[in-house]
Amino acid sequence: MITVVLADDHNIVRQGLRKLLEAQADVRVVGEAADGAEATQLVEQLQPSVLVVDIMMGGMSGIEVTRYVKKLSPKTSVVVLSMHADEGYVMEALRAGARGYVLKDSIADDLLHAMREAVLGRRYLSPPLSEYVIEGYLQKQEGTALKPHERLTVREREVLHLLAQGLSNADIADRLCVSRRTIEVHRAHVMRKLGLRNQVQLLRYAIEAGIAPPGK
Repeated sequence: MITVVLADDHNIVRQGLRKLLEAQADVRVVGEAADGAEATQLVEQLQPSVLVVDIMMGGMSGIEVTRYVKKLSPKTSVVVLSMHADEGYVMEALRAGARGYVLKDSIADDLLHAMREAVLGRRYLSPPLSEYVIEGYLQKQEGTALKPHERLTVREREVLHLLAQGLSNADIADRLCVSRRTIEVHRAHVMRKLGLRNQVQLLRYAIEAGIAPPGK
């Protein structure tokens, strides 16, 4: 029996995942968490076979949760569930110890397959992420420079995505459950690392990098 803890800050997403997973004869959902701190506590307490975690949550990111989980419950395999196909996120998740990385627009079988592969000690990436990662490795081996936003930390990339959606510092602080000052610091780091001076330049960069849609 594969025991599972679900971690996502959207109730409706967790409900949908629970319904999907509990329809499987070999899967049992033993806990749900709405944020990273709760997820780590549940994993330490329940020691599940698999943690399915959203990469973007309030407080701790899914990447940070993954690092903690690998220390708190080494037998727990982590499968990251994300809307972001950015190769930088995938690579960082794998480096943190995730066994799987599944896109939220994938078919349900992708998540189930990722979980079953994870408990067997194997990795699984949603198509076409495997191609992205391979290409990323090849670029690094050939000395090709990373894109500027790929050098940002997970939290800085998260802030960049939200800024590109037009959210204010206060809105982002509320979304991520941190202080406005913390977001201001992250925003300053993003602007400095990307060589940007204002919101117009940030939005232009986000569109050109495929982070924000052209019609945004």
